[in-house]
This record gives sequence, C-alpha cells and structure tokens, in this order.
Amino acid sequence: MPDVIVAVSRGGFVPARLLCDFLDISDLLSVQSQHWVEAAKAAEKAILKYPYKVDLSGKNVLVVDDIVDTGDTLKLARDFIEREWKPDSLRTAALQWISSTAKFKPDYYYIEVKEWTWFQYPWTRLEDIMQLIRRIFTEDERAKKGLIKEDELALLFFEWYGIKREELGFYWKLALSKLEEKGYIKREDDSIILIKKER
Repeated sequence: MPDVIVAVSRGGFVPARLLCDFLDISDLLSVQSQHWVEAAKAAEKAILKYPYKVDLSGKNVLVVDDIVDTGDTLKLARDFIEREWKPDSLRTAALQWISSTAKFKPDYYYIEVKEWTWFQYPWTRLEDIMQLIRRIFTEDERAKKGLIKEDELALLFFEWYGIKREELGFYWKLALSKLEEKGYIKREDDSIILIKKER
C-alpha cells in the first residue's frame, strides 16, 4: 500500500489520479520521463525533464505510467526516484505491459500485450491524431506535394492506420482545426494545403 503515488507524465497522470481515488491516497507527485516524441515514434532514448528533489524517506511509493512498451521511461523514472528521493520502498505499475518489446517489467500491470501495438487513450487521442496526420504529410509521397483533398487525406489515414475518419468522430475536424491554428496546414474549400514542412 503506497503512501505516495508518482505519475510518469504525461501519460501516467490519469491512471495515477484514478489510483489515488481508488486507494484513498492524497499525495500525488509527478516526474516527466518521455520516450515517445510523437505518436508511435520513439526518440533515441528516454529523457527525464525538469528533475527536482523531494524527500520521500520513510514512504512507500508507487510509480504509475499508462503503458510500458520499451520500458525506458518507467525505468528511468523509477531509478531517478530511488536514487534522488530515497523512498523506503518503490514499486511500479502500468495499465498495459507489452511483453514482447519491453526491457522492463512493471511490478503491477492490468493487461499483458504480447505483440506491439499503438494504444490510443482518451487523454492522448487529439494529440495522436494531429501527429499521425502530420506524419502522412511528411512521409507519404502522395501527400508530400502539400495539396490534398480532405477526402483523400481521410483515405490515406485509413490506409496508414486502419482507422476510418467516421470512427474518430469530432476529433478529426478538431485535429485539422488545431493543425491550421498552429500554422501547419491551411484549408481552402475541400482541400488542405501543407504550409509548415517538417525538418
């Protein structure tokens, strides 16, 4: 039974908060350890952003993330907390553990996933869709030209990711609006023009 729950941000925020509720724990902290710089695309190595010091001596700590796919982010957070915050005990938990790719197994997990797959959570859906659309514009030869009809983009999205535009509900239009707001695309009539190219 932990005294303190530490969320690995950003993915671990929601599961950690829910565990606080179910376990009646009021002490919730967070560290930002990240490996995925964009949806389904890993950086070379996990990094710990904004490290800070907390004295957790005498405390039992549970470190929570949403998924363990490579295991790098959860392990990095765990090692940092053990070394710098010095709790009496520390355990790790995640919703999913992808056993075929993870180099680190959490102490607790809800589901073991045997084959790697990209999980889309309610708390990451909009960001994921935006990044997946941007990837089509930067990696698909048909879209790289920078001018594409919205229906064509929807077909490419299905071709790349197996998800129909209709299945995304309002997220599809919201993702396009946000990309336009950020200056990546411009919409004219039923066409989408790529403005900001990836480097």
